Order: sequence, then C-alpha cells, then structure tokens
Amino acid sequence: MGNSHAAADPGLFGPDSVTWQLHGDPMMWVAGVRALYLQALHPGAVRGVMINSDFMKDAWGRLMRTASFVGTISYGTTEAAEKAGARVRRIHRLLGVDDPELLLWVHCAEVDSYLDVVRRSGIVVGDAQADRYIDEHREAARLVGLDPARVPATGAALAAYFDRMLPGLTAGDDARTVDAFLRRPPVPAPLVPARALVWRHVAALAYDSLPSYAHRLYGRPAPDPATVTRRLIVTGNTLRCVPSRIRWRLPPQHILKAMARLGPDTRPAPYKLRRQGAILDGPGRAWRIDGGDSARWGKPG
Repeated sequence: MGNSHAAADPGLFGPDSVTWQLHGDPMMWVAGVRALYLQALHPGAVRGVMINSDFMKDAWGRLMRTASFVGTISYGTTEAAEKAGARVRRIHRLLGVDDPELLLWVHCAEVDSYLDVVRRSGIVVGDAQADRYIDEHREAARLVGLDPARVPATGAALAAYFDRMLPGLTAGDDARTVDAFLRRPPVPAPLVPARALVWRHVAALAYDSLPSYAHRLYGRPAPDPATVTRRLIVTGNTLRCVPSRIRWRLPPQHILKAMARLGPDTRPAPYKLRRQGAILDGPGRAWRIDGGDSARWGKPG
C-alpha cells in the first residue's frame, strides 16, 4: 500500500480479510436471494418480515438496501459501518424485530449463503479461510445487535447451529408466500422481459443451491448437487466476464471508493485467497469448491 494511503481507515475488515476479497464478486447477488429462501424457513423470522416490513411491496428496494449495508460494512470506513449498524438496530427496534434468536438466524443464513454460493461457483476458499470468513462476520453480527460471543465463529460451529435449528424449521404459509414471490415478483410491464430472462434464472439458481433439507421442507424435488454446482460455476464465470470496472461503477460504488481511499493495490480479487490459503490451510487440509452439503461444515440433510 502506498505511503499516501498508509494512514487511511481500512474499515471493519480491511484488504487482508477474506471478506474483502469475496464480497466484490457478482455471485453475491445469487447468494443474497438464497439467503432469503433460507431465512423464510424460520417461522418467527419470516412472520416478522411479513408483518413489519414492506418486503412484498418493495422487494427490490429491500435487496438493494441489504446490498448497500453489506457493501458499506465490507468496504466503507469504520465510522460508516458503525453508522449503518446503528441505523439497522434502530429500525429493528421500531419494527419489533430485534429478538436476538431471530437476528441470529438471519445472520447465519446470510453468512452460510454468501460463503456457499461463492465457493461452489468456482472461487477457491480453503477450510481455514472459510473459518476466518465466518469469524470475521461476528463483527457484522455485532452491528445488527448480536453478542459476538454467541455467534458461530467456525464452520463446525455454524453446522452445529443449523443442526440445532432444523427441528423448528418449516415451510409454512409465510415461507410459501416468499417462495412464490421470489419466483415471480410483480414488476412494471416494461420489466417483464427482464424478469423472464434474468430474474427467473437468478431465483431458480438461488433456490436450487439450497441445502437438501430446505428442498424437503419446501416440498419440491431436490436437484442433483453436482449439477447445481456446475451451473453455479458457469454462471459465475459468465458474470465475471463483465469487467469489474463496469460492475463496480454501479451506485453506490463502495469498492471504488475503498480503492481511492486505500490505494489501487487493495483491489478485491479472489485469486489473492490462493496465496493466503497456502499459509492458512497448510498441506494437510483440503481445498474445496463444491460447498453445499459436501463441505466440511455440511448442513444437515
């Protein structure tokens, strides 16, 4: 990093984090939709969304606000991240959806989805790096009002959490409403073709990438995991063909602002994880790109 940027605030995670390298990937959009599908299987969490938010009226706005929050805490300054967290906590209190157990489910579903999708889409993330990513996001959990000490810090702990939660999960009426909405969200007439060409593929891939127990609960046949992984790789490689200088110019340009603040050598790039992985994982730990139920912290199912 150049001397002129040496004193700049790296933010919550910084350029050396796993989060920094992964969150600039376009497959995060597929991961975000997967997280919504998974979150909807918790009756309490999905009821709070249905009653207290405008998700059904402004689903795209909700997705964009979530993406902006993730971008801010990933690449913004520490002050910007703390302000974003305070705003989320205030909204949760006002809406009465600040129950720690519900927030923990939402958090774990997001972290699991982000890591699973980018891993299965071809980005090599070693086991130790995956653990590090999960641990890093205890900071994100703190921002939304959780005690980091109660949040899973490793893949094994995350798997144990899903094991504990599985008996209480169900695809009730609310979950099925979210499912139907995500498969065919209402859009203005001019956007109907885009829904058919783009959104339908994103939503289907996000749903198909869910763990096997989620497919059982939703009641639709589970696709072959290997086939889904191949589709994730093809989609990821296709989206990554769009130059980052174009993708990152979309508002609010979190990554470009971070690079301006910290220097061009801090550019997020998943290939940098390969160098880190050689140190973190060592020769005795396998690298995986398949994710899903076959990963070391495979979900129950």
